[in-house]
Amino acid sequence: MKIIKHTGLVLFIIALTIFTGTLFTGSFGLTKAEVEEYVTAQGYKSEVITEALEKAVSTEKELSIFEFSNRVRDAYQASNDHYDNLIAKYDAEKNWDKKGEQYQYKIYGKPHTLSYNLAKNAGSGYVKENAGLMWWLTFGLGIIGALLFILPNFILLGAPGIKNDGVFHKAATNRGWIAWLVLFYLVTFYLLLYFKADYVVNWTYILDPISEFLNGGKASQWFVYGFLYCTIMTVMAVRMFIKYRHNKYQILRTTSVLFFQIVFAFLIPEIMTSLNMPGYDFKNAFPLDYDFFFEWNIEKLTESGAVGLFILVWGTILTLVIVPLMVYFFGKRWYCSWVCGCGGLAETLGDPYRQLSDKSLKSWKLERWVIHSVLVFSVLMTVVTLYCYFSGAESFLGIHSQWIKDTYSFLIGAWFAGVIGTGFYPIFGNRVWCRFGCPLAAYLGLVQRFKSRFRITTNGGQCISCGNCSTYCEMGIDVRAYAQKGENIVRSSCVGCGVCSAVCPRGVLKLENDSMDGRINPTEVLLGNDVNLLDLLNKK
Repeated sequence: MKIIKHTGLVLFIIALTIFTGTLFTGSFGLTKAEVEEYVTAQGYKSEVITEALEKAVSTEKELSIFEFSNRVRDAYQASNDHYDNLIAKYDAEKNWDKKGEQYQYKIYGKPHTLSYNLAKNAGSGYVKENAGLMWWLTFGLGIIGALLFILPNFILLGAPGIKNDGVFHKAATNRGWIAWLVLFYLVTFYLLLYFKADYVVNWTYILDPISEFLNGGKASQWFVYGFLYCTIMTVMAVRMFIKYRHNKYQILRTTSVLFFQIVFAFLIPEIMTSLNMPGYDFKNAFPLDYDFFFEWNIEKLTESGAVGLFILVWGTILTLVIVPLMVYFFGKRWYCSWVCGCGGLAETLGDPYRQLSDKSLKSWKLERWVIHSVLVFSVLMTVVTLYCYFSGAESFLGIHSQWIKDTYSFLIGAWFAGVIGTGFYPIFGNRVWCRFGCPLAAYLGLVQRFKSRFRITTNGGQCISCGNCSTYCEMGIDVRAYAQKGENIVRSSCVGCGVCSAVCPRGVLKLENDSMDGRINPTEVLLGNDVNLLDLLNKK
């Protein structure tokens, strides 16, 4: 069995090496005629950008993607600088007509996006010309290697059940050197995806055939991300099925999050795009879908006819009616552990790191402050955005609409949700984003804490204080402290993943949806809603 596992590991590393190495292959460049054709297709009015791009990329020398992208960025910047100087000149001369005229020549957009669009047309080389073979050498070989590494666990695990497997003695699962290597790779991946998308254009060539089949167009960096997301979740779901094969609840919810991610988050939006409809993830609720009420999205939906209006109405009803109603009956677990793509990745790819979540009271206090601050930030951003959209103003209460949207997108949408939320799995646990950053989790948690039938009941008389429940709680809850006292667990952060129950050797913990009566301990009610067992223990 060890030979099979080691073979799988070697194959996976080879695939990952090839996948990463493709970034440094290929050549990029365009003729002057191709540059002029591209500029015309983009509708640029500036003649300066044509000259700048021709000078930058029309060369006999073969350029790497890094050199090509840097040159293109410099060309766009040089063109905009030219018109900024004219704007400043006419402003000083108080020539308002000439000043206003220059703005139409400026080119707006993120530098890496502008460069990516051009690079997509300019690339050539082995990867682009052999997309099918490269898929098998990267995705295909990686899937085979990962499965070979995982499948022998059917035999090696022996009898079903979670036992002490030395998880805190492994470099990969206890912040050792392997964990830091994984962190470095994940963080680098997200930094490239969000801020240097033009550098990963070779990855898109690998998936162009699949993208063309699904939506009729070439693959973007986001298509690569979505496909990779689904692939990783599928492979790691196999691991979940093996590890928790003794627990039907885990098998069902793993199947559920996999289904919703592949079908609702990936396939349906791609198919909708191929039918000239706005691609939309029907399970993605605001404020997790933070740009749902942005002006550009509202305009896109209202201009898309009946389908767009249905999406707009559905998204609003989902947030205001369906989400709180479902939380009342089933707790936030219905979304966070059964539907959400972020939760799905955390539960599959992140499962090896769930024991790393901080269980301290200090961490819990920080969690409440941070996640509710993000919720307030998202609501404030949306209020400002909608006010400015309907009133035609640029700011509300001194807050500029574009500034607050850009700030939220950069800090929360990119850094917190992606770079930190996923990249830091190997060090801080798999639910960093869900615990500290997700505004929808905060919204769900408020409903669950005060108006929900869901709770985890405990039988203190059966508890042997083994600590499995607390160890494997990904949300940083000291479950054992509740179990020892026979306290129901009604924490707003609990996502109802049920792993604490799955790893309990005595059946002490049960996930229930019952009446509101008796959900909260009477002592806790008398002391106040924010006081629970951890607070009492901390005071002793």
